Amino acid sequence: MNAQDTTTVLTSDPHQRLGKPAGGWRAALYAIIFESDTPKGRAFDLALIGAILLSVLVVVLTSVKPIADKYGDWLHAGEWFFTVLFTVEYVARYLCVQRPVLYARSFFGVIDLMSILPSYVSLFIPAAHVVQGIRILRLLRIFRILKLTLYIQEYSMLGDALLASRRKIFVFLSVVFLIVFLLGTVMYVVEGPENGYTSIPTAVYWAISTMTTVGFGDLVPKTDIGRTIASFMMLLGWGILAVPTGIISSEITHQRGQRVLSLRACPSCHSAGHEPAARYCKDCGTTLPP
Repeated sequence: MNAQDTTTVLTSDPHQRLGKPAGGWRAALYAIIFESDTPKGRAFDLALIGAILLSVLVVVLTSVKPIADKYGDWLHAGEWFFTVLFTVEYVARYLCVQRPVLYARSFFGVIDLMSILPSYVSLFIPAAHVVQGIRILRLLRIFRILKLTLYIQEYSMLGDALLASRRKIFVFLSVVFLIVFLLGTVMYVVEGPENGYTSIPTAVYWAISTMTTVGFGDLVPKTDIGRTIASFMMLLGWGILAVPTGIISSEITHQRGQRVLSLRACPSCHSAGHEPAARYCKDCGTTLPP
């Protein structure tokens, strides 16, 4: 792909910059873990997705008291089984890349570490004194579900769309903030502390809950003018909610129209980003894996 090619690569290997070893067991392990276009790589990804979902299910069931009381030992054993499994996976990822520190500092490297660290930390914290700390550590295990975003292409597509739309979304949110701040201030003046609008921040909170059509009911206007403003804000909220949806949908549609390249890496020069139907490497001409 030359510099003049403006085609967007949607599925390029996110770990390509970590570096693939030239050969040996590390290269074979890298192909299984990071190259999902190979049969072994696909099998590894599917098995890991299943393990992530099951481990999250164990964490969720542990929080249900009747189930935890009856099957607590099994859930505890299952939790440690997945902890050891993800520990082996983390160590394998660390060992099979040429830049392990870069992997450890990457987003998914941190997520991988967060998915196993709480279980080990909880061994050194006395549960009798820091019950709340143990609960927080258990909650952090739910970070494992974020690992799914690495293996499902649609997550990457949505992330790319959000990243490409960030300036438009920022401008939109800035306009929304100005509207709720101005109308919240007006409601503070119109309703006043006697009707619950004790400060401008409180009135802005009301404006946000009203414009998003949530309406908790803990703070409502009492005057006719206040009710008129509230009605206008609720109607305005319906239109505002549609704007970010249109921005993101437009960007996703744009990206779907771009060329999608394969994740397969060349066994000789290790370059990625080939056409799905390509049989030979675009850089060196070596036969590509199926």
